[in-house]
Amino acid sequence: MVLLRVEGADDPRIGDYRALTDLELRTKWEPPNGLFIAEGELVIRRALRAGYRLRSVLVDEKRADQFADLPADAVVYAATPEVLESITGFHVHRGVLASFHRRELPSLAELLAGARRLAVLEGLNTHTNLGALFRSAAALGIDAVVLSPTCADPLYRRAVRVSMGAVFAIPYVKVEDWPGALKTISAAGFRLLALTPADDAVPLPELTAADRARPALMLGAEGPGLTRAALAASDVRVVIPMQSGVDSLNVATAAAIAFWELCRSPSAG
Repeated sequence: MVLLRVEGADDPRIGDYRALTDLELRTKWEPPNGLFIAEGELVIRRALRAGYRLRSVLVDEKRADQFADLPADAVVYAATPEVLESITGFHVHRGVLASFHRRELPSLAELLAGARRLAVLEGLNTHTNLGALFRSAAALGIDAVVLSPTCADPLYRRAVRVSMGAVFAIPYVKVEDWPGALKTISAAGFRLLALTPADDAVPLPELTAADRARPALMLGAEGPGLTRAALAASDVRVVIPMQSGVDSLNVATAAAIAFWELCRSPSAG
């Protein structure tokens, strides 16, 4: 690796890492410039294993040796914790950040061709919920994720961190044609299952074998849920049975429960 010392936030070489806490600035800067930021050694190494191309690493100078195994041309910037904080806008308690090149996303048709179980997300704009949902999807058997145009960026630093790098393990696509994309998903042979607390919703454990064969679980944003258009496009409205008068769950929690139910082996009972 090429180890370079950084003395201050005005160093022109570390522009990728400036003002990481400014959500509006980062969302305007990162996708158009084809980059994303990963935080923590575990997540960074998962991005590398997934084949994302490294731009650079920014590390606490005391931890620079942790990356001695990087390729000879990998650029590693080292700085004191104080300088790291002045650059990023927060205390980098994991001690390391890395900038990666984004990859071109698959088309919806390509994504559907390689999947049996889908998560279809509408309007999920909270990065922590999105990251947690991706982690559950990867862990519990969901093959791919479809995002509406109003969903948050799965490669935003907070989403990547909360997912523990699971956003690198599961393919996804962000579609522009919404809710038109739901017709495409249905035409590809998926059963659109809309998660909703509606009175006419079918309890998840009562879904038929046909419903479970190629499920596309639809989830809406925290609070408003799925839009009327999305609900109208669904094949079945489904609900998680709950007790003690509770009528809803955090969307990431609800997703995990529903993923487990849809992906479990029939022999599991």
